Amino acid sequence: MLTEPTPEDLADVEAQLGRAPRGVTAVAWRCPCGKPGVVKTMPRLENGTPFPTTYYLTCQRAIAGCSTLEANGVMAEMTARLGQDEELAAAYRRAHEAYLSDRAELGHVEEIEGISAGGMPTRVKCIHVLVGHALAAGPGVNPLGDEALEAIGEFWLKPCQLEYPTPADKP
Repeated sequence: MLTEPTPEDLADVEAQLGRAPRGVTAVAWRCPCGKPGVVKTMPRLENGTPFPTTYYLTCQRAIAGCSTLEANGVMAEMTARLGQDEELAAAYRRAHEAYLSDRAELGHVEEIEGISAGGMPTRVKCIHVLVGHALAAGPGVNPLGDEALEAIGEFWLKPCQLEYPTPADKP
């Protein structure tokens, strides 16, 4: 469920990312601890830059799990399966269309028209994006995002990284 980000949410996202969040319109998924884990982002940032990543993963535990999958070659395996499994490819194309539809609600940006994110609809380029989409949209929308989430497991059960240094605490 999308919720309007509070100042505390934006501070948490800044701490998660290590920089100020850009173009955030909503918290698209919250960790069971209550902190933002995925934010919904404008398709054009304040500085004019086109930004195709509508669902931006911010939870450091989920990010680490995605990075591990990517390092283990899961993206290439998933891409290969898209060329072999017509049902999977069709479901992934539907995920691409759903992503585009969600972004269109925020506005039209000609430079990224027809481009979703994460390599959709023909390949897997970024598991982080697919997991962000799967968490925001819920099960059954992005099949490869759902698979990646299953592979990562219940990342939120590890001690949550709730205590982030503030920018003033950084050396």
